[in-house]
Amino acid sequence: MESKTRILNAVKYIGGTILTIGIITFLLGFFVSNYGILTAIGIGAVMGAVFIFLIGLFFVASEAMVEKTSYHNKVVHKTEKRAP
Repeated sequence: MESKTRILNAVKYIGGTILTIGIITFLLGFFVSNYGILTAIGIGAVMGAVFIFLIGLFFVASEAMVEKTSYHNKVVHKTEKRAP
């Protein structure tokens, strides 16, 4: 459980930081500056932050599903010998 919370916290802080930088860059490019490249960089940073957050959630969910599977109930195939 501890590793799940560590991954979620890391994804939350990294994604939030990149999202904030992206929003500020977008607003500077769209309203303040005449450079259109800042607007594009801001949009890309926001999309990247969302992507990082979703991939982090996917990792946590897949880890939870792997932990729930039972490794003790393995299927053993019996080999049958046929008479010649």
